[in-house]
Amino acid sequence: MSDLLRAPAEIKYAEELDWLESIDDSPKPFSWRLSPKMVRLFILGSERSDGLDREISQKWFGDRSFVERSIVTLASDRGLLLIGDPGTGKSWLAELLSAAISRNSTLVVQGTAGTTEDHIKYSWNVSMVIAKGQSRESMIPSPIMTAMEAGSIGRFEELTRSTSDVQDALISILSEKYISVPELESGSGDENIVFAKPGFSIIATANSRDRGVNDLSSALKRRFNFVRIPVVTNKKSEAEIVRFRTEELLRRHSIELDVPPTLLDVLLRSFADLRASAAAAGSDDEKLESALSTAEQIGVLEDAVLHSNFFGERALTARALASSLVGSLTRREPEDLAILNKYLHGVVEPRSKEEGGSWPEFLEGGRDAIATLS
Repeated sequence: MSDLLRAPAEIKYAEELDWLESIDDSPKPFSWRLSPKMVRLFILGSERSDGLDREISQKWFGDRSFVERSIVTLASDRGLLLIGDPGTGKSWLAELLSAAISRNSTLVVQGTAGTTEDHIKYSWNVSMVIAKGQSRESMIPSPIMTAMEAGSIGRFEELTRSTSDVQDALISILSEKYISVPELESGSGDENIVFAKPGFSIIATANSRDRGVNDLSSALKRRFNFVRIPVVTNKKSEAEIVRFRTEELLRRHSIELDVPPTLLDVLLRSFADLRASAAAAGSDDEKLESALSTAEQIGVLEDAVLHSNFFGERALTARALASSLVGSLTRREPEDLAILNKYLHGVVEPRSKEEGGSWPEFLEGGRDAIATLS
């Protein structure tokens, strides 16, 4: 839908989901819209051996076992916790799972230091309470409570960023599968307990770099099955992810601009070099503050593509790519600039002399960007 800035997966891929549902004759757990096999196929895409009459696009790039374990967990009565470094696709996988299973991925609670129990249980419409008193009509259910009543998937983003009180409240929901509403009197015609319907589950995400912010209690950990999503290190897989996301951006903006394979290779190798440098660094001061995730790599390319389209020659250049990389990865001055300058001098300069191609222009563009920011 072109009138949405970012359509959720169930709207964006509605045609695929409708078609898969129409041909799906396998058993479905609870109130699931698709069977486990079709959920996996929707997320990972179809293969020739599937024998389908149409192709289903691959939407998440990663190990098949992670997707299968996630689906099996959601078919049980346990919650699913996707944990990994920033930019590993945890939230996107959670959205795709929710879209395929419930056709609704928008029942989301964002975990922050300001998240309260009300955000995962319920709150009240104050004006209605004043006018008519507390009742189910004047209650505002949280996304989690809405998911419970519908028997669908609720999502909790950045679980470890929420406080221990909020995490404790989640233990009760995952264990008992109901939320009590003590403000409503029992027997008054308004149910004072909201029970979860079959099919309800919670997909939570957690950033492995947030360890120590608000560690999960042992009790809460027992309520989740953990699926750890590793950083993509395979160059081919990462290239597919970056290309997939960039093509989406170009379609959304109706931009006709090619991303030459040579420049994509320059981007991939640059991030690989910087990751290797960070791994070998002796202290945090010698590392870029950026996590150098695949998501940040996509951001660098998107920035370069948009800049080239709006202010360049409507063609992606190595200079624009280098400028975007420096601008996107510089978060501390002068530390990050010094690290990037060292990289250009120690790695890119020798490579530009040995290999030529796009590297000399990339080197020049990076140096100019650093000089501008210094």
